[in-house]
Amino acid sequence: MATEYLEHKLALLPDKPGCYIMKNINGQIIYVGKAKNLKNRVRSYFKSSHTGKVAAMVAEVADFETIITSTNKESFLLEITLIQKHQPYFNIKLKQGTGYPYIKITNERDPQIMITGQIKKDGAYYFGPYPNVYAAEETVHFIQKVFPLRRCNGYQGRPCLYYHLGQCLGACFKTVPKDKYERQIKRIKSFLNGNTGQVKRHLTKQMEAAAAKMEYERAAEIRDQIHYIEVTVEKQKIISSDETPRDLFNYYMDKGWLSIQVFFIRQARLMKREKRLFPIVDTAVEEMTSFILQFYHRRNNILPREILLPAGLPNKEISEILGVPVRTPQRGEKADLMSMAEENAQLSLSEKFRLLELDKSKTTGAMKEITDALGLPSGHKIEAFDHSHIQGADPVSAMVVFIDGEPAKKLYRKYKLKTVINHADETASTKEVIRRRYSRLLKENQPMPDMIFMDGGEIQMNAVKDVLENELDLSIPVVGMVKNDKHQTADLLFGDHNEHVDLNPRSQAFYLVQRIQDEVHRFAITFHHKVHTKHSLSSRLDEIKGVGPRTRNKLMKNFGSLSKIAAASVDDIHALGINRPTAQLIKVSLQKNAEVAKGSSHD
Repeated sequence: MATEYLEHKLALLPDKPGCYIMKNINGQIIYVGKAKNLKNRVRSYFKSSHTGKVAAMVAEVADFETIITSTNKESFLLEITLIQKHQPYFNIKLKQGTGYPYIKITNERDPQIMITGQIKKDGAYYFGPYPNVYAAEETVHFIQKVFPLRRCNGYQGRPCLYYHLGQCLGACFKTVPKDKYERQIKRIKSFLNGNTGQVKRHLTKQMEAAAAKMEYERAAEIRDQIHYIEVTVEKQKIISSDETPRDLFNYYMDKGWLSIQVFFIRQARLMKREKRLFPIVDTAVEEMTSFILQFYHRRNNILPREILLPAGLPNKEISEILGVPVRTPQRGEKADLMSMAEENAQLSLSEKFRLLELDKSKTTGAMKEITDALGLPSGHKIEAFDHSHIQGADPVSAMVVFIDGEPAKKLYRKYKLKTVINHADETASTKEVIRRRYSRLLKENQPMPDMIFMDGGEIQMNAVKDVLENELDLSIPVVGMVKNDKHQTADLLFGDHNEHVDLNPRSQAFYLVQRIQDEVHRFAITFHHKVHTKHSLSSRLDEIKGVGPRTRNKLMKNFGSLSKIAAASVDDIHALGINRPTAQLIKVSLQKNAEVAKGSSHD
């Protein structure tokens, strides 16, 4: 049921193509969609009954905006731009990069072969992507042995080790003819395109010969090489006589979930299959279109020569945006592959439903329990902070992030406090880290969390509120995590006067608070230990005459601790390139310090 405010906005919606942006009560963008008719599409969210993810999204909508576009194609492009910029919670979102490596032959006078995840327009040859990273690496090692190019850093006036091993053509000490490289590259391309029969026969003979001589380790090594070739170069049998690079997409939808299958067809083989499962808000066609366009807007993803899609998708617009032919096969082997992809999508979703024992009380449900206890609207993201120092030395802060009850470790942040004069000042420490964190989010126009949790009491909470309200003009709920006299999670503080909010110790909400408090404390302590160890080691070394930053770094890198440096011989220290008098002074100084420390420990 829409509020009166939303009803007024719904009445003003245009019947034109464009994008709509849904926002929650905190003004955060939670969903972006596109429509040929904005009026009909947006009204449908509030005038119809929904279940699952759609109902959850609509329940959080407090406002929306629309952006009109001239054409349907423009709305596609705008939608992808907005999704990538704002990363809305309820949209399908794809990570940057494919996560799979390619084998590359560089475009140089003396070319090399290597593994890369970066695709550039540099004239190089790229093969892949390869789903088995280890097998791809082993195949490159094999190629370097059988079809060597350049494996050294270039001309150095003498043959490199790889030349002596037969794995480099000799660019290290001579000019290698271009036609020699070209012949070798032709063999490599043929091999990577699947013509492996001759190489495999040769390897099989070697394996059998090694086994006959009872050289079983050598035979096993060759057997593994054959296996790597099969999983990298011959992942699938030939499925077509047409070697056009193609990507094929199909999907299956049930109970508000979309199951997507992507087939990568290279060298007439099914090289890789990617599967994705998403709960969705819009129609399957709209969500599939968004997925495909995001898929090719990622970095390091080479467009194929042709894209195959099931019937019902806007092939023309997708083709115009991506710049490659987009077709729906009607018969033959491509249509059979399309059916196979749909069948795999259905099987994946059925398996998901069987295994999907989503205990919501442990994740999303726990979040709902917390917001209900605090009297707040539904939220998804908590950012929690804690400080750490030893008698005021080396003060640090740490932030952890939980989304729907699960830690999002890639979003964790560490802070070395810079402006705090009295390092044991909790108020100053809190103000600095909050100011740095949220002024940056404002500057970068990034979404704010739904709640901020502080490990501590009223002092920290009031410091957070002061910075948010009086300096940054932000309204984010601030919650204090309180511990009892046994240093265990007890309850929460919240509200204008920091009132205690009791949680049932056996509830999932309590367990989640406990987990957040333990995690942010662990993260802060671990970070502080690293900083303090580094500083204490550095400061002790800096006191020794003749030890500057370069010498200190050498010692730290090679020994790692004062005790190990003290235990090292003068010759060991001198071997790092440190002159002997300074090495002797380091040894004597650290031994004296160790004796003083040992004597004081007995007092």
